[in-house]
Amino acid sequence: MNKTYVIYGSSTGTCEDIASRIGEKLGLSNNEIINVAQLTAAQVNEAKNLILGTSTWGSGELQDDWYDGLKTLQSCDLKGKTVALFGCGDSESYSDTFCGAMSELYKGIKDSGAKFIGSVSTDGYTYSDSDSVIDNKFIGLALDDVNESDKTDARIEAWVNQIKPEL
Repeated sequence: MNKTYVIYGSSTGTCEDIASRIGEKLGLSNNEIINVAQLTAAQVNEAKNLILGTSTWGSGELQDDWYDGLKTLQSCDLKGKTVALFGCGDSESYSDTFCGAMSELYKGIKDSGAKFIGSVSTDGYTYSDSDSVIDNKFIGLALDDVNESDKTDARIEAWVNQIKPEL
């Protein structure tokens, strides 16, 4: 596997926990799992693969630390890099913006020349709307570890098995 970083933004710890679980499944060390608040352009430049995770706030907004993190990503040359997205959301309380922040990450770097992998079928999810759905697929792994924690491990496992051959 090429140099891979899992980069996350987390306010309550949920997205941090998910990032650690994904990193563990990929066999990454703790220093390859990065809080976006500490992200540097040097880290982005040295990685071939970027797995980006955010929680969703309000009406589909990014986790706060991602606003500067997105600027860091946009300042780097992402051509030839592989990007996978994951998002944490609340499908009951925010059913109409479920995991919407993933789309903010996607929109921020979609024209960068990076290759995006890891879309996930919406089958088995309960929500009313999400900006992170394109052609009946989430643009990355969508998780609701609050209301559907019983599905989280299986969803992570399936997603990691899906993306790992491309990393």
